[in-house]
Amino acid sequence: MKLLFDQNLSRKLVTRLVDIFPDSSHVQFHRLEQKTDTEIWEFAKTNEFCIVTQDADFAERSRLYGSPPKVVWLRCGNAPTNQVETLLRFGAEAVQELLNNPSLHCLELY
Repeated sequence: MKLLFDQNLSRKLVTRLVDIFPDSSHVQFHRLEQKTDTEIWEFAKTNEFCIVTQDADFAERSRLYGSPPKVVWLRCGNAPTNQVETLLRFGAEAVQELLNNPSLHCLELY
């Protein structure tokens, strides 16, 4: 599963979650941290990433345009990295369902 972590999430998640999301990356690794949401969206779409974010804008975009890319919207507020990691680990099965089901576009994890 290729996840692209948005700027509002720690780059450390890439290495911390490599065992369950091995092909993941972070927007900073692709020099996207200063890019617009549209540019990040197009990068994710072109490179077959699922965007992981705490930003409601990507969730809204997925409602308007569908997918690809798919979006995982983390609704945990400004949580520490270890809490975000735990949330994604517990939600890994739901993330997999999102990625496998063509009728799903966005997953909200609390």
